[in-house]
Amino acid sequence: MTSTGAQSPRWVHAILDWRWTWLLARIGLVGAYLVSGFTKLLDFPTAVRELEPLGFHPGWLWVTIVIIAQIGGSLLLIFGRFVWLAAGTLGVLTFVATFAANHFWTMAGQARVPATNAFFEHFGLIAGFVMAALLADHDERKKRSLAGGP
Repeated sequence: MTSTGAQSPRWVHAILDWRWTWLLARIGLVGAYLVSGFTKLLDFPTAVRELEPLGFHPGWLWVTIVIIAQIGGSLLLIFGRFVWLAAGTLGVLTFVATFAANHFWTMAGQARVPATNAFFEHFGLIAGFVMAALLADHDERKKRSLAGGP
């Protein structure tokens, strides 16, 4: 990966080199997905009632898929396993949910501003998943290179 500009300060390197930084960052990235997945799991009927008005039928099937994606993808990303799959799954889920649930372009007045912000914040999350996958792939290539592999 390339960087531009001045060298990072020593304290920034210390934070980025701290052994828990990457784990905490991954937990932070997927924390809302874990909470949402477990909330849906613990109150399945309410989750079904939330999805069906958005056009997801049968609701029980879509909620099951969402729970598996949210909890499974989050755990894979946290533990650094199949990060590309986890990031892709959570990114696609976020993309679909954003368009299904947030129609800011149909809103007017004060309701439109927070809805617009939420819509574009979700694209920031998707970018975070892409960056997590890029970093994991970069680390894997670096390990293979150091080990003399392809």
